[in-house]
Amino acid sequence: MAILIPPVLVNELAKEIQPNMDDSSNTQDLPAEFEECNISLPEERYLFDFTKSDDVENWQEQSDTVRNVGMSKALLALHQNTQYRRAIFFALLNPQLNGAGFAGIRAIKTYNLTGYTKLQIKCRGQGQYNGFKVVLRHKGLNDEPNYSYEQYFQAPKDEFAIRTLPFSEFKAYYRGKRNNNSEPLDISQITSIGLQMYGGVYQPIKQKGPATLEIDWIRAV
Repeated sequence: MAILIPPVLVNELAKEIQPNMDDSSNTQDLPAEFEECNISLPEERYLFDFTKSDDVENWQEQSDTVRNVGMSKALLALHQNTQYRRAIFFALLNPQLNGAGFAGIRAIKTYNLTGYTKLQIKCRGQGQYNGFKVVLRHKGLNDEPNYSYEQYFQAPKDEFAIRTLPFSEFKAYYRGKRNNNSEPLDISQITSIGLQMYGGVYQPIKQKGPATLEIDWIRAV
């Protein structure tokens, strides 16, 4: 996969892809008359790889208890033994009668995902309900009253599998309600990545009770 990038951005992008590249890189030696450079991105970029070195300390709870009526709970824990290592998202959803409620976690971190088209998560769900969603925010607009950009998915049961979520399918929501008049998600300025078990206030299926989502990794492709 190749994209065209202005020369002034080549050095910064090269540093992000190859952190050990020093300032003596020959990207500074590009002829001044060049207006465009061709640089290849990796086929995939791991945002979180819990099977290797990524930990869970920087993830924070983002559940309906931010409101007085909220009664749900969520946490992300690292689970490992001598043969495997992964993260487990635990959720206990206590929604209101109309299904309003959510149990979630998020990581505040900045990513420039220009050139990538999809988010993938390798996971497995357990419990009666397996409806989750990925919640993205951009441009540092990480809290209300700003919109979040969300995409629903059904977690696989029994065996681990990859769920693929195109960036073009992340739509703007506010408190669970779709908004069609907002700007599109800017993947060059992602500043928050979250996971939620949703109650389903505007969904045909309502969820409640405990659920878990085992996660190996999250990546952009």
